[in-house]
Amino acid sequence: MPDADIAVRALRSLDLTDLTETCTDQAIDALCKKALDPRGPVAAVCVWPQFVKRSRESLKGSSVRIATVVNFPAGGEDVSRVADDTQEALSDGANEIDLVIPYDAVRRGDLAAAVEMVEAVRELVDGDRLLKVILETGELKDPKLIETASRIAIDAGADFIKTSTGKTPVSATPEAAEIMLNAIKASGKPVGLKPSGGIRTVDDAKIYLDLADRIMGPGWATPRTFRIGASSVYDALIAAIEGRAGTAATGAY
Repeated sequence: MPDADIAVRALRSLDLTDLTETCTDQAIDALCKKALDPRGPVAAVCVWPQFVKRSRESLKGSSVRIATVVNFPAGGEDVSRVADDTQEALSDGANEIDLVIPYDAVRRGDLAAAVEMVEAVRELVDGDRLLKVILETGELKDPKLIETASRIAIDAGADFIKTSTGKTPVSATPEAAEIMLNAIKASGKPVGLKPSGGIRTVDDAKIYLDLADRIMGPGWATPRTFRIGASSVYDALIAAIEGRAGTAATGAY
């Protein structure tokens, strides 16, 4: 498949992200403008909770969804606080909640704590809104733990499972994505995959699209089942669509 076709496919499945510590209203306005580019639009923007309302104003009337993060990035275990944060984000207009699973609990074998967290947030994320559960695979490390976390999230009601916060030394890897896709396939449920963090080139995006095509079948990876969480890949995708050589990616996510 030509780079331009891969780039179009990736752009439409992009969760265009700004989760930098220095994010401003102006940065959000610029992000939303990019999200609406006619070569896309992207699937969603992913922003801090305090920017959900501003994003909603900027994206009003468009198909671009608003994702925000809860229990992020530490993956704590205070269920009631995370439920409150989720409710507030939904009230502000978020369409999608990216929840960090309590991955330390998973590592120490306290699977019930992880299940409780996902189920509590699932109860709140209703209608056509989506729950994306971040496993933080770079911290889980062990393939068996990644498989366990995938299964827990799927069984507790995740609409998507997502690799990473982008805030740890290791973000998305093809190895983790393959384990997660196999868990999705084994579940038989209509759950999507979101690789996130460290995806900066068209080739990076192609790796994950190819994995999805191989494991789930060609045509499975659409914005309903596949997202790429990134900020820095956007310019490279646009360059490929325009037939320009890829520009050097910048961005922390």
